[in-house]
Amino acid sequence: MVAIENLVLVFVAGLITALATGLGAIPFFFVDDFSDRWNVALWGVASGIMVTVSVFGLADEGLAYTEGGIPTMLVLGLLAGVVLVEVGDAVLDRVDVGGDAQAAHDHDAPLEDDVQTDGAGHAHDDHALEAKAIAQGNPKTLLLILGILTIHSFPEGVAVGVSFAELGFDGGLSVLGFSIPLLAVFMTIAISIHNIPEGTAIAIPMRAMGLSKWRMVGAAIFSSLPQPIGAVIAYGFVSWARDFLPFGFGFAAGAMVYLVVTEFIPEALETGENLPNGGYRELVIGFGAGALAMLPLMVL
Repeated sequence: MVAIENLVLVFVAGLITALATGLGAIPFFFVDDFSDRWNVALWGVASGIMVTVSVFGLADEGLAYTEGGIPTMLVLGLLAGVVLVEVGDAVLDRVDVGGDAQAAHDHDAPLEDDVQTDGAGHAHDDHALEAKAIAQGNPKTLLLILGILTIHSFPEGVAVGVSFAELGFDGGLSVLGFSIPLLAVFMTIAISIHNIPEGTAIAIPMRAMGLSKWRMVGAAIFSSLPQPIGAVIAYGFVSWARDFLPFGFGFAAGAMVYLVVTEFIPEALETGENLPNGGYRELVIGFGAGALAMLPLMVL
């Protein structure tokens, strides 16, 4: 039986990552806009963080729980993570919030009625859809968008949850009477940092609509609300069925790396297409900075 205090601790860790998303909207309290150069670099930082923690943290930890031979459970988890992202994109392709689009035009600035979904633009479309949903304030639409965001944010919550698998075991970091695994501390920090540019990306279309600054902060946090829930579910599952721990690590790693390849990087290059180098230099520099920031993970 999983102790309730452990579940609360994991939920709090997931909630911290969700609240960090709101920090991405804070700069708009001081500036009107970010340059494309900075936006591309931020996407690069987020990508570097996600790939590094996925490969050197989650996948590596999953291999550690594999007793020789082919890591079947880890591979199955990786594939399941990819499938989840593809399912999320397929659902997003069918979403239409344009039925009440006139409500969006009642605000200070317009937003396109129809959101195009064409493969490389999934991440961009996701943010535009959420911005429109928040602007309209339609509860049914918000619930639909939250469901889609659950598919996209859930893997990050799972990453936090499975990283707490050794909670209470010797060798962890002592915090408030808990022995917390170093991987869990590092993963919570990493996902929190990664969520900041996510929050910025969500706030940008809302800024164009003239919505209030605090509403942008709330929308950014709203987008990551599935993370603490995913963290608790993942922790409870791997604590109850520890044989599936490699699957949990693989699931989170596969989904996050696939998101980087199919959404984050295309989003960055789309944003930087008018830069002199097409945004590749800023993307590479940002990716390198994100990876270097996670360097301590490699020596855990």
